[in-house]
Amino acid sequence: MHDDDLFEFEPLSEAGRATLTLRPEVRGPVPVSRLLYGKFCEHLGSNIYQGMEAQVLYNPTFAEIALSEEGLKRLAARPDLPDAGAMAASVADGGALGWIAAGSASLSPDAGAFGNRAQRFETAGAGGGVAQWAHLPLQRTRGYEYRVVARAHAPCRVELALAPAGEPLARGEIALTREWRTFTGRLEVPETARLDPDGPVRVGLTAGAAANVVVDRILLYPDDHVHGADPDVIRMLKDARLPLLRWPGGNFVSGYHWRDGVGPVDARPTRPNPAWRGTPEPNLFGTDEFMTYCRDVGCEPLICVNAGSGTPEEAAAWVEYCNGGTDTAMGGLRAENGHPEPYRVRYWEIGNEIFGRHQIGWTTPGGNVDRFGRFAAAMRGIDPSVRLLACGGLHLGVDAEWNRRLTTETAGRADCQTHHILEGGSVDETVDCTELFHAFMGYPVRIGRDYRLMRQRMLDAGIERPRLAITELQLFAHFRSTGAEGPSGRDDLPSPDTISEALYATLIIHECIRLGELVEMVTHSATVNHGGGLRKRRERVWANPVHSAHVMGMALAGGTPLGVRLSCPTISTTHTFGHLPVVDAAPALDAMAVADADGATVLMLVHRSAASGPVRLTVDLGGLDAVGEAAVLTLAGEAINDRNTFEQPERIVPAASTAPLDVRGLELTLPPYSLTRVTIPAARPTA
Repeated sequence: MHDDDLFEFEPLSEAGRATLTLRPEVRGPVPVSRLLYGKFCEHLGSNIYQGMEAQVLYNPTFAEIALSEEGLKRLAARPDLPDAGAMAASVADGGALGWIAAGSASLSPDAGAFGNRAQRFETAGAGGGVAQWAHLPLQRTRGYEYRVVARAHAPCRVELALAPAGEPLARGEIALTREWRTFTGRLEVPETARLDPDGPVRVGLTAGAAANVVVDRILLYPDDHVHGADPDVIRMLKDARLPLLRWPGGNFVSGYHWRDGVGPVDARPTRPNPAWRGTPEPNLFGTDEFMTYCRDVGCEPLICVNAGSGTPEEAAAWVEYCNGGTDTAMGGLRAENGHPEPYRVRYWEIGNEIFGRHQIGWTTPGGNVDRFGRFAAAMRGIDPSVRLLACGGLHLGVDAEWNRRLTTETAGRADCQTHHILEGGSVDETVDCTELFHAFMGYPVRIGRDYRLMRQRMLDAGIERPRLAITELQLFAHFRSTGAEGPSGRDDLPSPDTISEALYATLIIHECIRLGELVEMVTHSATVNHGGGLRKRRERVWANPVHSAHVMGMALAGGTPLGVRLSCPTISTTHTFGHLPVVDAAPALDAMAVADADGATVLMLVHRSAASGPVRLTVDLGGLDAVGEAAVLTLAGEAINDRNTFEQPERIVPAASTAPLDVRGLELTLPPYSLTRVTIPAARPTA
């Protein structure tokens, strides 16, 4: 069977009508892989820290953060926190970004217990110290665990307190000495306290009298954290049956050295984030924390190694740390750090976007081939069973030198080639949002064509089992104002937090399914507060529509693809957007069907037209013996840019209904901007 046989399409001129015929006699050669529904996370913004992690304080290690004057103004203007202006001004007075002086204290930088930047405060009387405003997940718990590393010029007592305003509601006393010590404890906000659960709380470390104190770090965790992770995020990823998680980058990895992130957590260095300026990297979340996170979620890890500023020897040592026995140097270090059993990480990606000059340690097509060979030899020298992914670039062109040389010169050595689908580019005030939306919605068809051509190039190069992977994926159109006010944003575009992302990601996954074994995995961008996935603000977590789309799509995993014949209207465009080509008569709908292990038939239907309104779809079951009712689940927005928000976290969620079945099949009305899953039960055996 040719993979094109799974989807037949006939244009239909009649608006508002469509027909779909199942072809159960046409079956895909392999089941749908669950790895097509993976996710990606990176040390970027609040994706990991104050996102995936449960720790609530900003810049808890008092790192020096270099922000421009404009960046400081944006921070000061954040509407969620009071006294944000004082936070920005504090930097000029010796404070670490995010922190302000409490009482009459003066702030100055100092050196911490292990050489990191620390915060000194000196106060002439009681109440002086250092503080910041934060949000606590009071809707979940009133208990909070702290860890403070500090010392004093002379022994003194300080108090860590939580205070929404005025008198503290919870406090813990700490007796400091001249030597560095780590202090842990618990703060309990009384149940009787009347609080706005979404309001800010002042977290302060203050002295009871005149004091001269140096603080290395202050960390505050809700007591319901899961090994340091946010329990809501863990629960939502686990409930989604997340199969695969890629880490630690992203651009970040091209300057990341993994040894910084292992060992006693308070002894790890705080570094400037190598890729994302204005963000410190405290190394609170390293290899062991990532592996624990994957275990708690129930997913498989994919580690991307530093092939920018890193070396093959460093990557090989990382493989040994994860997979080596305790009789090896790095396996022994892992055991020393509390993890004697090997992690057995199977998937390793060599390099992130090293084709681009935006990347630390970028290289040429020939350099990529050379680096891959050296890294692969070193890593397989430690563990021959690892599966190695090489850095490709679909957007460069199937026959671009980068992809051509990677294919022909690493044939037989690279298990898989990776691509990042981050298309859209910059748009300005003249952009037609409907045209841009349709460009995105039609692009998966082009991806399918390019991937079929790429498979043929790989076969021609002698690669017996061509494999590709999409390790970053999201809508990537950015509005840039050309007006007098300079750069600004625009919220009416298709963006990763909107219903558009849910449709786009689903359409691309459907193309991957039709390609059989060619696409081994997809790790969509991203987990929290980056791309599309989950959002977290004021310690509340909610789902972007694409998260719900992934949950719905996982019903296809393990099922056998079935052929479909679709007749519907089309969408077209007249403009290109970055690497998004002109769309020529792409189907306004998309359909994927599978037979699951229980004998049920599952349909996934996408309405990707912004111009056709609701579509009445007649489904012919192609001879399937089905009676009763089909279960229907619909995820729909009202516009291209419809999204969930802090104020309306469940504006777009799957809505359940049923549809009657008869010998002719069933009929459905598909709203615009929608994803619909239909489950047709297996016929009951007759008595």
